[in-house]
Amino acid sequence: MEMFCFQCQETCRNTGCDKQGACGKTAQTAAIQDKLIQVVKAISVKRQLVDKDVISDDELGLFVVQSLFMTITNANFDEERLNAQIARGLQILQTLGGSIAELSNIPLGVMSCENEDVRSLRELITYGLKGIAAYVDHAAMLGKTDEKIYQFIIRALAHISRERTIDELIVLTLECGQTAVSAMALLDEANTGAYGKPEITKVNIGVGTRPGILVSGHDLRDIKELLDQTADAGVDVYTHSEMLAAHYYPELKKYPHLFGNYGNAWHKQNVEFESFNGPILMTTNCIVPVKDSYKDRIFTTGMAGWQGVKHIPDRVNDQPKDFSEIIALAKTCPPPTPIEQGEIIGGFAHDQVLALADKIVEAIKSGAIKRFVVMAGCDGRHASRKYFTEIAQNLPKDTVILTAGCAKYRYNKLDLGDIGGIPRVLDAGQCNDSYSWAVIALKLKEVFDLADVNDLPLYFDIGWYEQKAVAVLLALLSLGFKNVRLGPTLPAFLSPGVAKVLVENFNVMGITDVQTDLAMITK
Repeated sequence: MEMFCFQCQETCRNTGCDKQGACGKTAQTAAIQDKLIQVVKAISVKRQLVDKDVISDDELGLFVVQSLFMTITNANFDEERLNAQIARGLQILQTLGGSIAELSNIPLGVMSCENEDVRSLRELITYGLKGIAAYVDHAAMLGKTDEKIYQFIIRALAHISRERTIDELIVLTLECGQTAVSAMALLDEANTGAYGKPEITKVNIGVGTRPGILVSGHDLRDIKELLDQTADAGVDVYTHSEMLAAHYYPELKKYPHLFGNYGNAWHKQNVEFESFNGPILMTTNCIVPVKDSYKDRIFTTGMAGWQGVKHIPDRVNDQPKDFSEIIALAKTCPPPTPIEQGEIIGGFAHDQVLALADKIVEAIKSGAIKRFVVMAGCDGRHASRKYFTEIAQNLPKDTVILTAGCAKYRYNKLDLGDIGGIPRVLDAGQCNDSYSWAVIALKLKEVFDLADVNDLPLYFDIGWYEQKAVAVLLALLSLGFKNVRLGPTLPAFLSPGVAKVLVENFNVMGITDVQTDLAMITK
């Protein structure tokens, strides 16, 4: 094998990419990312043995989470920046009293562990940590940190770098889920504290007559600073994929030149970026192999990167990033080419839905709403994902779909109607906003005085793709949710033994076909 990676849903043959990543990363890039993870593990092991005064948990924690974030699927393919992160990590290791020679004691790459169940649990924890790291980094950019989360990530990385029993790793996996809940709550607090609580909002999916800048990814501070810098520039700002949620926040939607949302989920960007005509800003994952047709007008920032693509540097002394080059380029470009028209609605985060609680409870009591189906998560390229569109189209009219993340693009533009004024698709926002549905479910459990949240008429039909979805899954399990249906395939990194543990304890299951799963949901 030239490489081995099975961290995403589209991994080759659902077993593992061993020559080149399905995401587009080369074997060399994969090797560099493996090396970065090894360095971060070595730092974490060393951190457990030294005095905290050597380096603060905040400084070390941010380095660790950003390193993990850089290795998430479709985040960073820029070998120069990955190598620079490794070099910085080696300096930190030496600051802690370690040496490069100590790396030989740390696992390098997935296949360094021979026992498939131990390997499976180690990778499950690693991918959960990567998802947590993404959420924690976004929160940190808004000044919100939690030392306990940093400490857990470092402790968990140290644990999976040593010999551990299956039972010890299972306990750590559940603790990872609990920490994922804390991470999503922290980001929710950071986003709402900075930009207000999401509001129910109709978003234009057409185009205007002025040049535009397209913003993709997840980082709300990036789009806020861009909106400030384009206020009088004569250009409009559009969102793409997960950045759609920016329209729901009061402090962002007040900008009149935040024009609308252009396009769909991440995997269609190599077509939609061509027709947009103007510059594109990738704030985080998911970036796919960049085509020459728009390579001269795409930019990355934060943890995102692509070899040969211009990168907007990080903030210095917490001052706004400089987007002037993007803005100047936008002024020379034609307006976006329209690809659709109309509106989509979203902004159903937990505060907005709980404000409708009386109406929802009455609809449940009257039988107008018979069930909720959580169809949050990720979208992807595989044709099998039409399953989620067909499920949405065929659910009974007394069913409400709860969604978050880019999975919604499989059905959020369908005309599914409403139930007594309550839309049948309630979009909470980004993948991290899946937290909202857990908050709402636990509140409904309380309202109906139920002993178990699984007694609610609530079903999970989740699409997953990358590691943030793994963090969300572990969060749900840690909160006691069971019967989660996952697809299009179960993760390749789940060994038969580990899959059996998840099935026996939480009844985690894979999707089958539309008719069979509809029968299970509606019985």
